[in-house]
Amino acid sequence: MPKTSARLLALLSLLQVCRDWPGALLAERLDISPRTVRRDVDRLRELGYPIMAIKGPDGGYRLEAGTELPPLLFDDEQAVALAVALQLAGATGAGIGEAAARALNTVRQVMPARLRHRIDTLPVTAVQPPPARPVPQVGGGVLTALSVAVHAREVLRFTYEGAAGDAGGQTSRRVEPHHLVTWGGRWYLVAWDLDRADWRTFRADRISPRTPAGPRFTPRELPGGEVAAFVTGRFRGADGSGDWPCVGEVILDLPAATVSGYTRDGAVEELGPDRCRLVLGSWSWAGLAAAIGRFDTDIEVVGPAELKAAFARLARRYAAASGSWPGR
Repeated sequence: MPKTSARLLALLSLLQVCRDWPGALLAERLDISPRTVRRDVDRLRELGYPIMAIKGPDGGYRLEAGTELPPLLFDDEQAVALAVALQLAGATGAGIGEAAARALNTVRQVMPARLRHRIDTLPVTAVQPPPARPVPQVGGGVLTALSVAVHAREVLRFTYEGAAGDAGGQTSRRVEPHHLVTWGGRWYLVAWDLDRADWRTFRADRISPRTPAGPRFTPRELPGGEVAAFVTGRFRGADGSGDWPCVGEVILDLPAATVSGYTRDGAVEELGPDRCRLVLGSWSWAGLAAAIGRFDTDIEVVGPAELKAAFARLARRYAAASGSWPGR
């Protein structure tokens, strides 16, 4: 006899296929006794599935809810997770917002009333700060093709569209795809570029996959061994360790609580009511000096010397821009 959970799923599938099932026929199809059928029906009713008893010589059962899909078994936490995930899908940049909304509506219809109520009381709206540039959407077909290649460990061939104004235009690439990741609302493919013999990250919205796929490959070890650290490091201009290439330390004449509210990954130490130490990183020394300068307060540079030099360069540029630099 199958386990209880497997029996329940089989029973639900049968009830979905036919509106009215004689109890004896259900018992025969499931290879269980009519008494076990009655117990399983009671279990499904306890879970919230409206199964009606059919009166008559043979007796039987009818499932009142459900459409094309077989009824699904979800506990409360799974229902909440599914509802939240599908409602947030439109903010992923994958171009599947409408499909996710239809999927949520379809799944909702085959859930028990108790779980449908849980979903209906969880309206979620994903609000993101407007980007400096519009974030391009990636078609579901492209994401599927990339994920299939990653999973199958097959060499991927594609046409890659260069950035606007890029003299290179379109280029043909052959890569060993390793990970499909999302960063800042964009999708990226992390891969080993066979022609350039180096690790690269490609924007998925600029990829046009070509068929057929190439031969299978043995995955190489990603620098650092962790995709999150590798991608973070690449976008920070580092070597894949995830650390900023430029890190400096300063003392600011501001409360630590004020500074910490505007630093996402900096370390802030309170030195007094209106004084704190800040250790912060950036992709360049000039970028780091500019980020610290936005606090609009007196700054004492603890180090390193590269950060002091960056402040001096910015000071000359700002003074020249204001027309107050000597000789202007």
